[in-house]
Amino acid sequence: MDSLSYAKFPFLRDAAEYVKDQGVTLEDLLTHQAYRQARARGKARVIDALEYGVIQLRPMATEGDCLEEILSYPMARMYVSGVDDRFLTRRYALSEGVTMYERLEREEMDIVEEVAYQLDVSASQESGSLRMHFSNYLLYTSRMRSKDWKLINTEVKRGYVLLPQLRFARVLQQALQDKLESELPLPLDESILRALADDINDLKERTAIRREQYKAEDFGKVSVENFPPCMKHFIGMAQAGENLPHSARFALVSFMHHIGLTSEEILNLFAVSPDFNISKTKYQIEHITGEISGTEYTPPECTTMKSYGICFNPDSLCQNPKAKVKHPLGYYRIKNRSKKSAKAVPSSRS
Repeated sequence: MDSLSYAKFPFLRDAAEYVKDQGVTLEDLLTHQAYRQARARGKARVIDALEYGVIQLRPMATEGDCLEEILSYPMARMYVSGVDDRFLTRRYALSEGVTMYERLEREEMDIVEEVAYQLDVSASQESGSLRMHFSNYLLYTSRMRSKDWKLINTEVKRGYVLLPQLRFARVLQQALQDKLESELPLPLDESILRALADDINDLKERTAIRREQYKAEDFGKVSVENFPPCMKHFIGMAQAGENLPHSARFALVSFMHHIGLTSEEILNLFAVSPDFNISKTKYQIEHITGEISGTEYTPPECTTMKSYGICFNPDSLCQNPKAKVKHPLGYYRIKNRSKKSAKAVPSSRS
């Protein structure tokens, strides 16, 4: 692999060896004027992860451009470690994974195989397809909820799962995400923290602002406290960065739409998901809300939610036969009416 490949995939072990061969020391990277742009690019990497969920591409026409891009990766890792915020760490890991996936879409199979090897994924080529050992496949697809990823729905030969390049790259995306989440934050000594103090403080402020935008409480006039237990559970999962099953995701999106949230507000709710893809998620939301499908879907009834195994923590209202709650939207309307009635009752005077 050459310097351009290392710039595209700077997490590779060979990329680190390339930097060593260039004679770049940690002190140089942190303080020397010659690497000022690499430091700026490293910070931009983190900001891209926060704002867009993917690292923006930049032109790399020279060896110097490539080296700068490679160096931006360890800089970004130091910035993320200095901030030391779980929200940012997961967001950054996801963004690096998505960026790698998008770049692998256009690479030759030899490059994809080499990236897999350097991520410790047992892989090879067979009959124009890529294959990985079933143990690696199971490890990295365990959090992918779609039935398409079940081992029973894949082609397995002699212990290896055969995959087209895009699906193979998607598994590698998860491998990189998991790797970064396990490695970060790095232990940084005081000299590094002092050298990066201003940028780290700026990134802390940006992270706090971005995190606030995703909080469930930021739904304006919509009262989260009146949500049925199942929807509160789904929101909690989403805010914790967990992947929701498809049925739960559908139920939550359709519920939020019908109580008055915009597609943009719903999109923000899923932005911390480890499998977040902004274009794909936006398409799914707009399909469920009828913006592109022409059909406004409603959440499943409570009996259907139970059959799907996504009815969580039913409370006294759910189980009250007099209330006759048969639907999440019905629960929300009853709660809202009760709250309005309580406000309308004048206080008694002694």
